[in-house]
Amino acid sequence: MFPVKWCENKQVSAGHSDAVSRVFPAGVSRLVRDFHQQIPGYQISPLKNLSHLAAMLGLGGIWVKDESVRLGLNAFKILGGSYAIYQVVKSMLGLEQQELSFEQLTSSEVRTRLGDLTFAAATDGNHGRGVAWAANAMNLRSVIYVHKFTSKARIDAIASLGADVRVVDGTYDDAVRQADIDSRQNGWQVISDTSWEGYEDVPRWVMQGYATMCSEAQEQLAGQGIVRPTHVFTQAGVGAMAASVIGFYRQLFGADDPVAAVVEPDKAACLYHSAQIGDGQPHSFPGDLDTIMAGLACGDPSPLAWGILRDCADVFLSCPDYVAARGMRVYGAPLKGDPSVVSGESGAVALGSLMFIMERPELKELRERLRLNRESQVLLINSEGNTDPDHYRQVVWDGADPVPGEYMGCK
Repeated sequence: MFPVKWCENKQVSAGHSDAVSRVFPAGVSRLVRDFHQQIPGYQISPLKNLSHLAAMLGLGGIWVKDESVRLGLNAFKILGGSYAIYQVVKSMLGLEQQELSFEQLTSSEVRTRLGDLTFAAATDGNHGRGVAWAANAMNLRSVIYVHKFTSKARIDAIASLGADVRVVDGTYDDAVRQADIDSRQNGWQVISDTSWEGYEDVPRWVMQGYATMCSEAQEQLAGQGIVRPTHVFTQAGVGAMAASVIGFYRQLFGADDPVAAVVEPDKAACLYHSAQIGDGQPHSFPGDLDTIMAGLACGDPSPLAWGILRDCADVFLSCPDYVAARGMRVYGAPLKGDPSVVSGESGAVALGSLMFIMERPELKELRERLRLNRESQVLLINSEGNTDPDHYRQVVWDGADPVPGEYMGCK
């Protein structure tokens, strides 16, 4: 199976996007970061420079925002879950127009006023862990729904934060539906990173929460004398993180935003599939979504995220599992002089796809369409670290999901 299939976005528009404005109104990124900076243990995650790999591939720079160290949770998702819960609590207390400190949010007074509140979420692993962490910090209950392919390591990580973890006999999208059904019956508050009709506020807050990652990266790039990345390659499941990153840059730079590529597993390519259909609407992707990229194993796009991606993404990419596995190995065993990065399956596929695009002669047209060259400064997001240690070792130590012989190296 060829390493990268691509679909140019025929719906993309330059400049203003109503979809972006709905999620990223002026000033929201600053408010989000002000909140996150109060969380105990907050630190800016590293921006790592793979300069030697960039030179080898014929690029000006490859910059990796490494979220594997975010608040000790091994993934970026805590940024979205915590901010959404913060906004939900303010709304329940009638304090929408006020800013609460993290200390106030987790105080016994707020806990008493909220009463017997339970947060519920569906997850592939990382989002549920973030919601469970935030609920635990507030001494509140959380119920987290996972699909049947979720690894024991990911389930145990969520349960260790006090969550009630429930396994749904189906896909991630089935878990989303079950969480909503049970929450309606029990009066729980759903904290979802995907939207549906009548449910947009919380997913919008989740997406806003991810802006902290982007504003940090901008500061770090500025410190290197780079005004903005020329390109952003970002992986996607329902599309929330991809839309957040791409929407952040459209809001900040307008028509001068970076060239944006969205990368998905070929077994769960709902955004690529929607772009292929080309009617401007989100479409579900069929199948059991059985990919090693567990955090991206989603068949239903988030309509809220899709609006931004439809307006702002330049190209959608679909990749087999071995592309992610190669990215993991390259991150873990870098060229001499480059820093190593511990990356899980979902975190590494963007790097894997970028490498194949630069190496394969069959992808020359895509390289030229994206204007990837020695002037390019490419931003990647390592969205997760080693969240499933057994599988990580199978890939990095034992060579699971190897690159097919015909696609090894540059031919």
